[in-house]
Amino acid sequence: MKKWLKTGMMGLLTLGLLVTATGCGGGQSAQAPAASPDKAAKKTIKVATDAAYAPFEWKDEKGQIVGFDIDLIKAVGKEINADIELVDTPFDGIIAALTNKNVDMVISAMTITDKRKESIDFSKPYFVAVQAIAVKEGSPVKKFDDIKDLKVGVQNSTTGQYVVEKLMGEKSPKIFRYDTTPMAMNMLGNGDVDVVVADKPVVQHFLKNNPSAKMALIDDASFEKEDYGIAVRKGEAELQKQVNDALDKLEKSGKIKEISDKYLSGK
Repeated sequence: MKKWLKTGMMGLLTLGLLVTATGCGGGQSAQAPAASPDKAAKKTIKVATDAAYAPFEWKDEKGQIVGFDIDLIKAVGKEINADIELVDTPFDGIIAALTNKNVDMVISAMTITDKRKESIDFSKPYFVAVQAIAVKEGSPVKKFDDIKDLKVGVQNSTTGQYVVEKLMGEKSPKIFRYDTTPMAMNMLGNGDVDVVVADKPVVQHFLKNNPSAKMALIDDASFEKEDYGIAVRKGEAELQKQVNDALDKLEKSGKIKEISDKYLSGK
């Protein structure tokens, strides 16, 4: 477990006494300068993210990981005086990467659920999402219940998978699980599945950037709101508090809204 320590100025002041040492030749002995109280020891925090989930995290044309979550975690890092080292990690292995201490935190559009809280802890919510249905234009699907006899594409280990399994049964042969949501969306475009269920901002981003796919998004009131959180290992209460305090500051300063407007407005 990493220790998050602050170092300050260490010096000894003797009230009313200034000691100056002089030698036979009149020279003075130098004393090492004290550390600045404004500079705490900077830590490097490894953060796992699945960089295939635009607009929250994906790789740009230069291969750099970018997105809403990335800007946010870098802002959090600045607040807690830490350098952020991103570790691209498949989503279905991202919790194991955290619990096995391969990384220190996770930010990856991860919904806070009771099941996940059995093995990891979360920050306060930083984003509220909801599921949506993607279909080809002209599809007869109008609501979530309409998909139960169709071939449905989902991403492994996501809440989209869980809501579909709740509707159709975990062992349904009509549920097709893919490593990434873009992969599922491409299978929809190819006709391998009839619909895809995924987080609404991700579906919106895909449709906006792939107009030739001729797909449509369907909302359904039965989908519950989902809170995204930054994950930390159990027992990392100090780190969790630092992250929560940073999120509070970023919310009050308007930084989170600024990031949201950058990546999510005009979808």
